[in-house]
Amino acid sequence: MKKLLTAALVATLGGPVSAAPLCDDLGFAGLLAKCNRGETIQLTLASGQPLGEDVVLQSGAYYKLEITADGSAELAIEGPSFFRAIWMNEIVINKIEIRPMAVDSIEFDKAGVAELSFIAIKPGSHEIRIPGSTGETQKVTISIQ
Repeated sequence: MKKLLTAALVATLGGPVSAAPLCDDLGFAGLLAKCNRGETIQLTLASGQPLGEDVVLQSGAYYKLEITADGSAELAIEGPSFFRAIWMNEIVINKIEIRPMAVDSIEFDKAGVAELSFIAIKPGSHEIRIPGSTGETQKVTISIQ
């Protein structure tokens, strides 16, 4: 039965479905290899300013998300859908490395930088937004292909 379902899926989709990393020779580091790293995603937390630009990520690739708060207000970002669609490697704040199991939101009480490194896993469209905000510039859509 399992083989029949797999054959039906392959026939429907035209071939096996897989998420390819950005490089062919991952080497000893696996998916964390330098050749598998995408561009760093930049978000800025500043009162009344746009959060950032929408981005498209490749499933299976390694990325960094850099969040910079200017301290103009106590602000946070939330994105439970996004945070559940990735494998979080670490969060670095003031040179302190945190290896979380899950994240729902990150709040800045004053100016600072948080850097998240992760592997994009689950395809789909996900939002990261400033909680309680309704403006289009107060959210970023991250699409994982």
